[in-house]
Amino acid sequence: MISLPTYDDVAAASERLAGHAHRTPVLRSSTADARWGAQFFFKCENFQRMGAFKFRGAFNALSRFDAAQRKAGALAFSSGNHAQAVALSARLLGMPAVIVMPLDAPAAKVTATRGYGAEVVTYDRFTEDREAIATRLATERGMTLIPPYDHPDVIAGQGTAAKELIEEVGPLDALYVCLGGGGLTSGSALAAHALSPGCKVYGVEPEAGNDGQQSLRAGHIVRIETPKTIADGAQTQYLGAYTFGIIRRDVADIRTVSDAQLIDGMRFFAERMKMVVEPTGCLAFAGAVADAPALQGAKVGVIVSGGNVDLARYAALLGGA
Repeated sequence: MISLPTYDDVAAASERLAGHAHRTPVLRSSTADARWGAQFFFKCENFQRMGAFKFRGAFNALSRFDAAQRKAGALAFSSGNHAQAVALSARLLGMPAVIVMPLDAPAAKVTATRGYGAEVVTYDRFTEDREAIATRLATERGMTLIPPYDHPDVIAGQGTAAKELIEEVGPLDALYVCLGGGGLTSGSALAAHALSPGCKVYGVEPEAGNDGQQSLRAGHIVRIETPKTIADGAQTQYLGAYTFGIIRRDVADIRTVSDAQLIDGMRFFAERMKMVVEPTGCLAFAGAVADAPALQGAKVGVIVSGGNVDLARYAALLGGA
């Protein structure tokens, strides 16, 4: 049996992140409220350092390294946002970093990761096992492996976004969170359960990659093939032991949305709120919009998880829809 992180871990992470992570804005949209009949509160992690919530978990985890670990450095595997988060956190904390990234990761994310000073090792996400590659490299180099979601310190760090949201706007009726490996969803559930006990937390994942939904229904972790979706940050194949443990206990349900719904969300954020949001960052909002008939008059939190997207791809998705 593993020991799941708690809200106390989220609170401790919040103290470590003070002065390092941005306290991102919570934005409103009168258009969204009127169109879908609820009160929406958008926690905009697209304005976080390196452009996504992932900085919170990475910095919290790396800040807990001892002297020997800091000297050897951190190793991670990621499609992009966790990669940048670990790279930036390592630079801020004065340690080396190696990141295992898929060959088809967004060019902007690879460039940013290298720009933060990390070494990038590439692999084919459809034929190679990133965890096996990362574990081998960590062993060979004596580095500490920080996975993108299934780690207590990462989960606790991610939970600080929901903590800040609820502290700012008060109790919520519902909170929608994007779901890939489950770090943000599980951390958010810890915060919501402690600070807004009546709030129902919903994870939202691409319909092409509904391993989380299948897992919740089955009562055990279900593994799938790498999903084909524009939400590159949610192309995970399975939840982790820590994240599933919290999700199974504290999350009300898991929703799925189509790529077309994500593009609708990207367009709404661009046109009505003047924000660039990556496809994965639109999962939570798309899920809330789909649930709108059941949310009439409700106070709804939406975590906008990130804004890291190649501009050419962004323009093509919006222009071709």
